[in-house]
Amino acid sequence: MKVWLAALCLSLLTGCAGVRLIDTQVQTSTAGAPIQLDAGYRFERLPSQSEAPAQTEQVERLTQQALAGIGLVLDIDHPRYGVLLGVRMQSYLADAWGRPLGSASSGIYGNVMIGMGSGTGGMLGWGMRFPPPTLYRHELSLILRDLHSGEMVYETRALHDGPWADTLNLLPALLEAALQDFPNPPNGIRQIKIELQP
Repeated sequence: MKVWLAALCLSLLTGCAGVRLIDTQVQTSTAGAPIQLDAGYRFERLPSQSEAPAQTEQVERLTQQALAGIGLVLDIDHPRYGVLLGVRMQSYLADAWGRPLGSASSGIYGNVMIGMGSGTGGMLGWGMRFPPPTLYRHELSLILRDLHSGEMVYETRALHDGPWADTLNLLPALLEAALQDFPNPPNGIRQIKIELQP
């Protein structure tokens, strides 16, 4: 019986090892005229985003794939919309309840390194592991601007906390969550779970 249970546990662990469940908090706002589907867009960059062109191009390539899935196409010559992206990763030590003890942030796209911080987010106690685990907060923002009127017509943010530091691998799941229900998302903050295949 014990051997059978051990084999079952092992098969369950190995079967799920490659799939990650990305639990994301998403908030989206819309304004202005309805968004035209199948319209063209171009990427807009902040000055800081030109300082890391290789990372910028990787993020934009992943975003291009996600936007194609909702009907928007890259059209540099005749765009209707401008797309402005932001990606940020923050690491922090967590207490036994997952609350931050301190943090260090690093921006990989459109953000600057802001250095180490200290905090007292949790109390050391019997449940505290030592050393405490490191968690990573990934935040994606995407703004859609109507180039004809200059109006910001769509803004979405996705936030995920988890044990993974591979931001570029997580971006497809963050983009899928952030663009869910486009172009008519529900109001308020919502939790969206995306399965990320290996």
